[in-house]
Amino acid sequence: MAFFEGFVEQRVEVGDGVVLRVRSGGSGPPVVLLHGHPRTHTTWHRVAPLLVAAGHTVVCPDLRGYGQSSKPPPAADHAPHSKRATAGDIVQLMRRLGHPEFAVVGHDRGSYVALRTALDHPAVVTHLAVLDCIPIVEHLDRCDARFAAAWWHWFFFAQPEKPERAINADPEAWYGARAPGRAATMGEENHADFVRAISDPDTVRAMLEDYRAGLTVDRADEEADRAGGRRVTCPTLVLWAARDDLEELHGDPRLIWADWTTDLRGGGPIDSGHHMAEEAPEELAAELRGFLRM
Repeated sequence: MAFFEGFVEQRVEVGDGVVLRVRSGGSGPPVVLLHGHPRTHTTWHRVAPLLVAAGHTVVCPDLRGYGQSSKPPPAADHAPHSKRATAGDIVQLMRRLGHPEFAVVGHDRGSYVALRTALDHPAVVTHLAVLDCIPIVEHLDRCDARFAAAWWHWFFFAQPEKPERAINADPEAWYGARAPGRAATMGEENHADFVRAISDPDTVRAMLEDYRAGLTVDRADEEADRAGGRRVTCPTLVLWAARDDLEELHGDPRLIWADWTTDLRGGGPIDSGHHMAEEAPEELAAELRGFLRM
């Protein structure tokens, strides 16, 4: 399958000077796919065409701070890189592409953006799918020695300056870009886009701001949601990688998401490592197709 065959790549201004790079294609009910760290929208290159073939309009943006999208200057409160700000980008993007309502699928850090979009904009989100994710506050509430050892990067990335210096010294080594077989597993074009992104110090800084926001303003927003009893009201699907450690650390993620949703439609493990859109696209697309028909 050709790389994003039939898709159009463009830059879309979404307000406050933020411009997102986005690929879109297909026709039918719209779904936006949100990537995680340290990927770009091209991580979806094997899944997006399968959803188009199933009758969907598919929109794949680089999130603010990632890839070739705008990188707002950092602020002391990290709000420019908050999930609330990024969710606002997504709503504006879809509106400007002519989609006042849409489904949202998020993986990894993109799942936090997807969650915030569904919580802050319930009138526009028709379906929510979260992949390899539980809410930030749920991770932190369960933080023990096992979690700290496995997810140490959350806390290292939140430190000032040091992670930038460590990563930018050799970003390809840090992110394992030269690992044998990595380019083939990811797909050559996707891998090249990923390498371009991580090789840009401004992108590295912005990606780290995402994590800094996660432990500060995003955590506060989720705590406020929980205290106020706010829940996702649209149909929600929870998927996770069977060969990653989310279930090992926290048990069945659906049991945690049950407290955050009113219409949980199940889900389960995908036979994959963490980057399931690259490693198990057919299985992932099949789960999403069935869910989006509900």
